[in-house]
Amino acid sequence: MKERLTAAMDKIGLPRLIIGLFLIVFCVGAAILKLPMSMLLSDMLVRFGMNAVLVLAMIPAIRAGTGLNFGLPLGVICGLIGAVVAIEYKFSGLTSFLVALGVSIPLAVLTGYLYGLLLNRIKGQEMVVGTYVGFSIVSGMCIFWLLAPFHNPEMVWAYGGTGLRNTITLESSFDKILNNFLAFNIGQVQIPTGLLLFFAFLCLLLWFFSRSKSGMAMHVAGSNPRFAQSCGINVNKMRILGTVLSTVLAAVGILVYNQSYGFLSLYNGPLMMAFPAAAAILIGGASLRRATIGHVIIGTFLFQSVLVVASPLFNVIVEGSFSEIFRGIISNGVILYALTTGREE
Repeated sequence: MKERLTAAMDKIGLPRLIIGLFLIVFCVGAAILKLPMSMLLSDMLVRFGMNAVLVLAMIPAIRAGTGLNFGLPLGVICGLIGAVVAIEYKFSGLTSFLVALGVSIPLAVLTGYLYGLLLNRIKGQEMVVGTYVGFSIVSGMCIFWLLAPFHNPEMVWAYGGTGLRNTITLESSFDKILNNFLAFNIGQVQIPTGLLLFFAFLCLLLWFFSRSKSGMAMHVAGSNPRFAQSCGINVNKMRILGTVLSTVLAAVGILVYNQSYGFLSLYNGPLMMAFPAAAAILIGGASLRRATIGHVIIGTFLFQSVLVVASPLFNVIVEGSFSEIFRGIISNGVILYALTTGREE
């Protein structure tokens, strides 16, 4: 019996087991306090869909052998640039979202290529350097946002100020464009069909790529570089390919996140984007060398669901006085736990 229990725990994984138990405890507490469970379930689905693409961006980098992509803010910045261009020229609805994608994806390809060249020169230190690069680009872009040549009154500071606001609404552009597409209710639980379908579409594309010649070559190069070289695979080229794909998915992911959130957060908004994404995929069962779409789905759902339930629960328990503090403790605690228990193999 003990051996079966140990085997089951090993199969599930300790991080997933612990976070799952936290989620169950929080859900039971929410039910006891008579919180609206249908609203919580709806929020879980939305938070899963709006964050899942950013977590998915970790897979190409891990499979290419560069580890967790802590340079994710590079792609996020590309997505934000695409969004502000779409708003500047007053596109709306689906057209605005497509324009943002059309601007951000080529920019992310170029950025990812340059970042991949950098990672090839510092092999073994990718995650450390990636964190520094991500923080640096966010700081540098703060100057750009202040000097950006945009004039749309929805974005610039009021009363003739220069530069862009810290927070920009998407109400007139692509707010909830995916969330509301084919959305329907099951009882009182709202299903954000378009949001989930878009994530599923990206998962399908990544799945097909992983089974292509380039995808398999990239995986071999990441898991066993010496063997890959002996087979004639250009390891450096595959590392760059994985970095480019990760950066592109990050650019798309922030647009998905923002359309669901309803606002763009510039300046320091992208600073910590990589850490929840890295934590989620590790909670899902990924390691520093192996990651699957299943890991993304499980990890994102567990991580985001815990945060969704914890916030209103602590609002009631501490009457709003310290709820945001407790939410921050839980969020950062989960991230710290996931990063410190991440497996090498």
